[in-house]
Amino acid sequence: MRKFIFTLLIVLLGSSLFAQKFYTTSSGELILSMAEISTGDLPAPQNIVRFSPWFNLQSLGNVDFGEHAGFFFGLNLRNVGFIAKDNDSQIKKKYRVYDIGIPVGFKVGNMDSFFFYGGYEFELPLNYKEKTFENEVKTEKFNVWFSDRVPTYYHALFVGFQFPYGANLKFKYYLTPFHNADFVEKVDGVELKPYENFETHVFYLALSFTMFRNNKAYYKYS
Repeated sequence: MRKFIFTLLIVLLGSSLFAQKFYTTSSGELILSMAEISTGDLPAPQNIVRFSPWFNLQSLGNVDFGEHAGFFFGLNLRNVGFIAKDNDSQIKKKYRVYDIGIPVGFKVGNMDSFFFYGGYEFELPLNYKEKTFENEVKTEKFNVWFSDRVPTYYHALFVGFQFPYGANLKFKYYLTPFHNADFVEKVDGVELKPYENFETHVFYLALSFTMFRNNKAYYKYS
């Protein structure tokens, strides 16, 4: 973790030395997420698209080297997860975490109009929620702050396009499995690992609109 933060600071400092323009942007995200699910030798459950319009916020610092290339970094709050359904038992599970994310990336194109970007994001899960439905009836629900059911942090990669007037389309893939396979819980006095043979990698498509640039409406710059 210390090495990551140190490297990030060096990159930001080096980039700022060559910057011709620095500004901040802020936006939200509408997320459609799914997951690659592996259950070992058992049949994998059906994966259902999850829509999460709330609560996803992004705040980015932008360093432009000129009109056609730039660098960005930021701090994000994101609601991300997936839905899995066993069609035999009719049990459906909904999983989600709220994360604090630190993205870094590069962008190429017209910095005030249309450009392509890609990068890496380091995310810290804050709150975990799990819901269980049987025959469409909710039977269990709980959420835990800083839960051991998920990893301490996630690694993710993303690519996207920004269009004129701030419209933005992004694809993101989580390299880290969603759950902690070593998590242990006691059920009727018996220790179980509920996620031991349940490995999932979440990915999503997000639509967002950049709302502000340096605290002014973004569309004025496009």
